[in-house]
Amino acid sequence: MFPGAYLTTTPDKPAVIIGSTGEVQTFAQLDAAANRLSQLLYGAGLRPGDHVAICMENHPRYLEVMWGCHYAGLVYTACSSRLTSPELVYILNDCSARVFITSKYKADQAAEIVAETSGVELRLMLDGVIDGYDSYEDSVAEQSDAPLEVRIAGIDMLYSSGTTGRPKGVMREFKELPLETTAGSVAGSLTMLFGVTSDSVYLSPAPLYHAAPLRFCMSAQGLGATVIVMEHFDPEQYLALIEKHHATASQVVPTMFVRMMKLPDDVRTKYDVSSMRCIIHAAAPCPIPVKKGIIEWFGPIVHEYYAGTEGNGFVYCNSDMWLGHEGTVGTPIGCIVHICDDDGNDVPAYESGTIYFEGGGAFEYHNDAEKTASSRHAKGWTTLGDVGYLDSDNFLYLTDRKSYMIISGGVNIYPQESENALVTHPKVIDVAVFGVPNEDFGEEVKAVVQPVTMPANEEEARALAQELIAYCKSQLADVKCPRSIDFRAELPRHPTGKLYKRLLKDEYWKDSGRSI
Repeated sequence: MFPGAYLTTTPDKPAVIIGSTGEVQTFAQLDAAANRLSQLLYGAGLRPGDHVAICMENHPRYLEVMWGCHYAGLVYTACSSRLTSPELVYILNDCSARVFITSKYKADQAAEIVAETSGVELRLMLDGVIDGYDSYEDSVAEQSDAPLEVRIAGIDMLYSSGTTGRPKGVMREFKELPLETTAGSVAGSLTMLFGVTSDSVYLSPAPLYHAAPLRFCMSAQGLGATVIVMEHFDPEQYLALIEKHHATASQVVPTMFVRMMKLPDDVRTKYDVSSMRCIIHAAAPCPIPVKKGIIEWFGPIVHEYYAGTEGNGFVYCNSDMWLGHEGTVGTPIGCIVHICDDDGNDVPAYESGTIYFEGGGAFEYHNDAEKTASSRHAKGWTTLGDVGYLDSDNFLYLTDRKSYMIISGGVNIYPQESENALVTHPKVIDVAVFGVPNEDFGEEVKAVVQPVTMPANEEEARALAQELIAYCKSQLADVKCPRSIDFRAELPRHPTGKLYKRLLKDEYWKDSGRSI
């Protein structure tokens, strides 16, 4: 379904509420705005299957823009607002965007990329204009709010976060189906697994350019639910919005759980969160003590899934399943999970290997046949590049990304274990663990920590590092623990929860003459 489907039933119901301001856009207003944009794009010569790129913050009109592209049958690419100019140029050119929509918030970067994105025919800017861009507001105001005569459902083509390399466009099959016959891309899961209906109030704390927040918000609206958008995640504001709007469902990432759990007790108990019926999390492994604490706090309403932008498989567990198999990300739904060694052979239960999906959705990496081929097993199964294992009950556990593996003295070490241990220390906000050069062992384990309070001098830094290393060794084998720790005021973490570990690791390898 789509916002216009509710014009005769709930036209004045809020479709979007902006968390910080309370600004509301009703279903009737959202549908009319999306129609105007679709008319503008059609009038500019775009036809179903053409590409549009969007790059802006969690703007009050973000979802309106996405629905307008969707109504016009376009392939729309939401770009991270944190991209560098070269990265944004690469994506706009790679996806062959004919239209680029941004906001005044991104004005400096928007101006910088014009010369290098000559394939873009129309540039629109919200909240103001600069040379080379037309006013979004003025342009759509001139259009009719009537629907296009023929409406084909669009599709997103989103780019992976690029945490291990250059972002990759994930293209799924574009079937050119009539808008009225389609549902949101995750509408079925929202209803069947998470209980989201037209009566739900869905709280979205993450950036809308990411696959899960975008697809979940649009699918929730497609079901007739109200969506609350946070411009930026703040743990206390998140709790306040649950209480204020009686939110019933939300999707978060584990780093948000960590920040919520580290709130003072008086803040955590200050807000009434009893309206919540479902908290969904994904994107990264969640430390067991953190997830236990969230379940104790909110009740057994915590759901987890493992999937990727690629849509090639889906693994799920609810709270009861997780409590019976602590640390799992669940069991497969609609697909079969295989764990394979480097030769592509299935391995026994409890043995780690590359995770492959059989029977999941088809996808390819846009303009990257080599990357597409590398994601395929000889039997046609597909992988996201993650490592994990299955237990005897067919529950999947994530070990780490294969590319993050540290080889020290011939021993394979997956840093996720030590990251999960260190982040539970009360003096730690965030942590990254990776391999750095070592003449004797090839690599050694290094941690970079974002502490609650930065050490004032080298002596305090040494003392805190020793304390954290000892804490890690109390939970894990010595070989898995960092030999040294550096401290940073903030780690380069993607707002969706994924860590740009590559950026940190490159600093330590740049003078070694090698990269692994």
